Amino acid sequence: MTLTALSRRTALKGALGLGISIDFMAARAFADSEGAEARKRLVVIICRGGLDGLSLSPPVGDPHYAGLRGAIALPGFSASGGALRLDDTFGLHPAMTATHALALRGEARIAPAVATPDRERSHFEAQDVLESGAAVVYGTSSGWLNRGLSAMGPAGRVKAISMGPTAPLILRGPVEAASWSPGGGAQLDHRLPGILTDLYADDPLLGQALAAGMATQAMAKVAQSDVARAATMTTNTDVAAPLQQQTRKLGAILAAFMTQPGGQQVAAVSIDGFDSHANQLGLIHTRLAYVDAFIDGLASGLGTAWPNTVVVMATEFGRTARVNGTAGTDHGTASTALILGGAIRKGGLIGDWPTLAPAKLYESRDTAPTLDMRGLFKGVLRDHMGVDRAALDTTVFPGSAGIAPTVGLVG
Repeated sequence: MTLTALSRRTALKGALGLGISIDFMAARAFADSEGAEARKRLVVIICRGGLDGLSLSPPVGDPHYAGLRGAIALPGFSASGGALRLDDTFGLHPAMTATHALALRGEARIAPAVATPDRERSHFEAQDVLESGAAVVYGTSSGWLNRGLSAMGPAGRVKAISMGPTAPLILRGPVEAASWSPGGGAQLDHRLPGILTDLYADDPLLGQALAAGMATQAMAKVAQSDVARAATMTTNTDVAAPLQQQTRKLGAILAAFMTQPGGQQVAAVSIDGFDSHANQLGLIHTRLAYVDAFIDGLASGLGTAWPNTVVVMATEFGRTARVNGTAGTDHGTASTALILGGAIRKGGLIGDWPTLAPAKLYESRDTAPTLDMRGLFKGVLRDHMGVDRAALDTTVFPGSAGIAPTVGLVG
């Protein structure tokens, strides 16, 4: 392979095969006056498809829960396969064992009736509002987390990364952010990185982007080797299901990215597959086992950085309170958000629980929203990442001055 035989299009395809995202990835190293462990870290997990909040955190103590849920109702706290107790009303899904252990230590809390301003129950529209931070659909083309980066300090001071095949909207925008997806590159010509570097050396845009991509790929190799080395040293004899093993490893790899020298402080992760119109019990169990394994790998991998970390897990909308005719649930309104991390303040529910009484259901079918998702995100950004209220109200979440940050989230 020679430079003359390698077109720019071919080179770009090769770069993508290496796992490099060309669209404005982070490459700026910065000198942090604090130690790596002391830096604040924020991870946002988006569960796509409309995660059923009444399955994630079933209110088994609500007198209307079992009747509405019918065949998909989870058993109570003392029953086999029952919910994992949080308080007299709420538990966590039985697949969420690692998350429940965090909750027992005061490092995981739920917001059981949270929603974005969108009420149309469309996946595409609701995901746009969730990630853009706007009050209306397609209100802005950038993501609130990207705009939040610009409010966290000088350009490049706080770096971010997304994990997945494409960069999610929440992290798109004018501030550079890295992107990494597992796989790819193993069978490519080893000379390709050098060839690409030479080819784009004089290109002010692609040259910088390629350098950023190479830096991200180098960090990925370090992260993966750190995780592999830790796996050989573990004394845990439990053998988890293959899915959980792989997803726990992905959580540990993200942690390794965030704990390397010059590593990212902010991350966004997308997890698909929560659209549970039919046969919900098995689907939700599998997907939440995936989530739980990822959280477990992330928390364990962050180690001494965990006390300075907040993780927020949210979805675009919840699902109907009542089971449908195919043992599933349909698109709804409020869902449950999870707030985790060693930096969160110990406490109970975040926001108010409207109950599942018939008169309290939204449009006689959904869990009623009592907390605006933007307020939840604002509380984390203000109290954990130091973003001031004026920026939150105008830049990060445009036109949201009337939505106050949720208080008491961070210890």
